[in-house]
Amino acid sequence: MEIQENIINKVAQSGLVTLDPADFYPAGDRMIYDIKDNLFHGLILKEKDFRDFVKEHDWAQYEGKNVGITCTADAIVPAWAYMLLANRMAPYAREIVFGDKDVLETVLFEKEIAKADFEQYRGQRIVLKGCGDTEVPTSAYVELTKRLSAVVKSLMFGEPCSTVPIYKRKD
Repeated sequence: MEIQENIINKVAQSGLVTLDPADFYPAGDRMIYDIKDNLFHGLILKEKDFRDFVKEHDWAQYEGKNVGITCTADAIVPAWAYMLLANRMAPYAREIVFGDKDVLETVLFEKEIAKADFEQYRGQRIVLKGCGDTEVPTSAYVELTKRLSAVVKSLMFGEPCSTVPIYKRKD
C-alpha cells in the first residue's frame, strides 16, 4: 500500500505579511559622551575648566555619529553644560540626544519609523517579527504597533508559525 501525502505550507497560504522591525535600524555609529569625565573629583563641574575643555576638544571625532550625552556620576550638572556639548557637536554629529544608549536607540528608531509609509499595509494581516540578529528596543515595537494599528486588519507578534495576537480590527 502506497501512501502519498501532499505537504501544504499553511503559513505561506495564510496571507500574513512579516514586517521586521530591524529594517528600521538607523544607520551610523553610536557613541555616548559621559560628562562625568569633566567633573572635578567626579562631583563638581567647574565652569572655567569645562569651558576650556570645550574650546580645546577635537569635536571632529563625532563626524557622522549618533551621540547620546549623559552623566553617569551622581552629580548635579547644569543644563547649560549639556547645551555647550550639543552646540559643539552639532556641526559634526548625525544625531545628538540627551540620554544613555537606550534613549539614543529609542530616538533613532522613532525617527526612522516616522519616515515610513504605513498606508501600504492597509487591510493587511501583519506579523511584527519577534527575534533576529539586530537588537530592537521595545520602544520601537510600541511605536510600530501604534502606527500599524491604525491601518492593518490584524497585528501579531512573533513568527508566522507561532504568533501572539496583538490587535484585530472588528468590522
